[in-house]
Amino acid sequence: MIVSGRTPERLEAVATAIRRSGGAAETLVADATREADVIALFDRAAAGGDLELVVYNVGNNAMAPLLQTDADLFESLWRQNAFGGFLAGRESIRRMLPQQKGTLIFTGATASLRARPPFTAFAAAKAALRALAQGLAREFGPSGIHVAHVVIDGVIRGDFARSRFPDFFDSKGEDGLLEPDAIADVYWALHRQTKSAWTHELDLRPFKEPF
Repeated sequence: MIVSGRTPERLEAVATAIRRSGGAAETLVADATREADVIALFDRAAAGGDLELVVYNVGNNAMAPLLQTDADLFESLWRQNAFGGFLAGRESIRRMLPQQKGTLIFTGATASLRARPPFTAFAAAKAALRALAQGLAREFGPSGIHVAHVVIDGVIRGDFARSRFPDFFDSKGEDGLLEPDAIADVYWALHRQTKSAWTHELDLRPFKEPF
């Protein structure tokens, strides 16, 4: 398994947790919005054999009313989600096509389905990622490549949420936030689906989350 991202310390923490649970993991620092980085990442991943499962889980939310959203912020969100997703999707499929199999999962958000202020720029980026996933699924599903889009409708329990809004974090109580291990279980189940019953899109939310 290869864990990739921009922050070495975070990557190593994830890899260490995987190793402690009995798995094997290595890290590779890469920026999903840089074509050369993405190509090098997938070259490294494919060097170990067939590329079986790729999860694209990139994109920071940003709270900004439209008139306070400058061009750099809008473009940055688009590059992280739509453009980075395109690069990862293209490089995944290039390596999966010859083997006629593989799973590619894109992580979406509530904003993938509806835009609400002050997250309009983020929603535009996530909606574009969803459209990309749909296009890839329709084009390459018949070749044996399973492309799925997962809408994460809620807050994930982790250090990011705990540090940014601790009161909200504490108020949700048991099972009120999305557990990373539970999300991983669903992603693995998607990967394990048989071709006769593939899921393209599903949504995940805590039982307390309104929708």
